[in-house]
Amino acid sequence: MPDPRSGQEIRAEIRALVAELYAAEHAPGPFTPGVTRVPFAGRVYDEREIVALVDSALDFWLTLGKEGEAFERELARFVGVRYAILANSGSSANLLAFAALTSPKLGDRRLVPGDEVITVAAGFPTTVNPIVQHGCVPVFLDVTLESANIDVSRLDAALSPRTRAIVIAHTLGNPFDLAAVMHFAREHDLWVIEDNCDALGSLYRGKPTGSYGHLSTCSFYPAHHITMGEGGAVLTDDPALKLAVESFRDWGRDCWCAAGKDNTCGKRFGHQHGTLPAGYDHKYTYSHRGYNLKPTDLQAAIGRQQLLKLPDFVAARRRNWQAIREALVPFEPWLHLIEPAPDSEPAWFGFLLGIRPEAPFRRPDLVAHLEGAGIQTRMLFGGNLLRQPAYQDVAHRVVGDLANTDRIMTDFVFLGVYPGLDAPRLQYLIDTLTGYLAAATRGDPVGPASVPAVP
Repeated sequence: MPDPRSGQEIRAEIRALVAELYAAEHAPGPFTPGVTRVPFAGRVYDEREIVALVDSALDFWLTLGKEGEAFERELARFVGVRYAILANSGSSANLLAFAALTSPKLGDRRLVPGDEVITVAAGFPTTVNPIVQHGCVPVFLDVTLESANIDVSRLDAALSPRTRAIVIAHTLGNPFDLAAVMHFAREHDLWVIEDNCDALGSLYRGKPTGSYGHLSTCSFYPAHHITMGEGGAVLTDDPALKLAVESFRDWGRDCWCAAGKDNTCGKRFGHQHGTLPAGYDHKYTYSHRGYNLKPTDLQAAIGRQQLLKLPDFVAARRRNWQAIREALVPFEPWLHLIEPAPDSEPAWFGFLLGIRPEAPFRRPDLVAHLEGAGIQTRMLFGGNLLRQPAYQDVAHRVVGDLANTDRIMTDFVFLGVYPGLDAPRLQYLIDTLTGYLAAATRGDPVGPASVPAVP
């Protein structure tokens, strides 16, 4: 016999069962020091994300739809800009942001092959890759050891008649000198893309990072401040750039109708483009050589729940970072510690520390000890990207040297500060780290820890 319950009643029962399943199978387990692994990052979620995901799945709208539209509005409001355009990853967001600057619709301001773009080599590859992929020339500046961000004192030396844009990231959530960069950009009419993938929730002079540049990007990979599994977004205040990003994301089409909708402009068959027949279907008219880089509504449903938790996540990252920083005060003679940028409140992605040359231990020794104790570590991504195999034949310029970038590549490591580091896990990390440093700086023999790490 047919089920007498309504669809809404069945959905309510499914939601309740999903919440029970979370408690039975997904809730965090107990922490056993030296046995439970301490990751540098990871998903932090509860039953609300899973319920939202299942609820969206029950609608069976498998591309972007109402959840995506709502998430875009909410994300734009959080960052303080007019528009957010979802993508399937932060790396895709970087690609779309840069591609938008090559749009013919920008006229003389569009970027063309051979144009130069100021950036840094200390970071993640997909900040730089779109520059190369579009035939432009990256101009690499060194970073400061105080911030791990761009050395703005070199901006003037980097300028050439071909300089057209600046593309840089806020390293591990620490804002770069936005006042200096934006002043330089305005003075020389340069585009600015903020790679905000590691800094969602950071503030500079009381205003969110990601709201200063012409375009900014964020990532929703599980390691980042919020997650929807895979995913990212491009943000902007500029309506023309918003349309260009959407076009490149959605196959390069000229039409701006949302998925599943037709004739938003009211003249779908009333346009004339290029040498196409008059009235050719606007939904199949292409103004850019684009991609398909959309995420799904299912992912957006998760992202909306995560965004509600972002303020608490940011507060936890700041607390964890500060706890590690205070614990390392006695060891400052042997460590190079990154400081928050002036006038900023970072939403830290990780705790970066360097080993000074005079220290009686080296990074590999410290890393081996921590990893052996079940504590994950990470390098600052690609180190010096110009030393990576992928960049050996890339046309580029370097302004001055990259001495600090090389120092970070050889002597620096970062640890996690993400919200999943509750008090017991954080204390274990601090005790293991400071225990090693105390022994090593006394001259005691310290080998790698040997502890079985169980997820």
